[in-house]
Amino acid sequence: MSTPSASAPAGVRALWARTGTTGLVYLALALLLVLSTVYVATQGRNLFTTANTVDLFTRSSLLGFLAIGQTLVILCRSLDLSVGYVAALSTVVAATVMAGDPARVPLGIAATLGLAALIGLANGTIVTWLRVNPFIATLGTGLIIKGYLDTNFQGPAGAVPAAFQAFGYTRIGVLPVSTLVMLVLAVAAVVFLHRSRTGYHMYAVGGDAEVARLSGVRDRVPVITAHVLCSMTAGVAGLLLAARFGTGSALVYNNGYELEAIAAVVLGGTYLLGGRGGVAGTIAGVFILATLDTVFNVLAVDPFVKDVLRGVIVIAAVAIYARGRLSRSAVRVRFPSGGPPPPAPGKDPDTGPPPPGGAGTDGARRAPAPVAPAAPVTEGGGR
Repeated sequence: MSTPSASAPAGVRALWARTGTTGLVYLALALLLVLSTVYVATQGRNLFTTANTVDLFTRSSLLGFLAIGQTLVILCRSLDLSVGYVAALSTVVAATVMAGDPARVPLGIAATLGLAALIGLANGTIVTWLRVNPFIATLGTGLIIKGYLDTNFQGPAGAVPAAFQAFGYTRIGVLPVSTLVMLVLAVAAVVFLHRSRTGYHMYAVGGDAEVARLSGVRDRVPVITAHVLCSMTAGVAGLLLAARFGTGSALVYNNGYELEAIAAVVLGGTYLLGGRGGVAGTIAGVFILATLDTVFNVLAVDPFVKDVLRGVIVIAAVAIYARGRLSRSAVRVRFPSGGPPPPAPGKDPDTGPPPPGGAGTDGARRAPAPVAPAAPVTEGGGR
């Protein structure tokens, strides 16, 4: 995203230049794991027991699905505050359509993802065609979904067959299948962003929508696509929740998943104003938050203190990124060649200052030599 200031140690600047923001986020994750392991060990406990490791991966899978889609939207300089409500609605739709019948699992998955895609299409259309601020547009969509859920579903709804519940509980060693699916989806998102035309256009629109439009990019298409994909990943998160609960739960929107997903995206180094960042960094941000949650649970930290610490970490990360961007602009060289500034528009460059030592040995600027006036012409052509 940016480079450290010139006053920073040379080693830090070299590391930043070599690894980039994504590399530094993964280094921060590795450092957090080491420090957490040491601190938990000093308390007489083991962070990486089988149960704790499974818990860490399980937490990361749900948040990862939401954060991957949120990354695509934020890269386009947009935002989606409806993902938590979409996930809640998806649990109800999936459980209701499946109705405990294994033969209806494909239909339940298709209905859930299809409805999520329609919600994303509505969000993208409102943002791009009606020019409604994405914060307001997606918050309004989320409140509509909340009102529908509160009115029609007062408790558990539907039933998820045992065959699909395996998605929420099956694991390979200590790695849950849901985490494996999340990582595969993350790789697909990285390939999409860096190998497809729409992915390039998302970065272009997020960097400067007007410049992208003047360059021939249809600026509405990437934003709408990002919102559709974001809602679909929220639908996948809803499917995972339904598999874990065994039924539909309309109240999962109370968990604040949308804000947690945005925090993971920011921790991963994606610029909130769009155009910079990526899914690879977001996955590191997801694991940072999952690691913190696991450590807090192992140490039985008070939930209020846990939220305070997580908030401080997110604010500190954003402050570091912002300081790096400001430092970069502060040390920008106006004339990289080291020479004088170019002449002002409309002036003859020949009347500008001569190069040092050109007109005199001291290199001082000299006034141009006066031009002698022409002699008057007398009658008959003589002078």
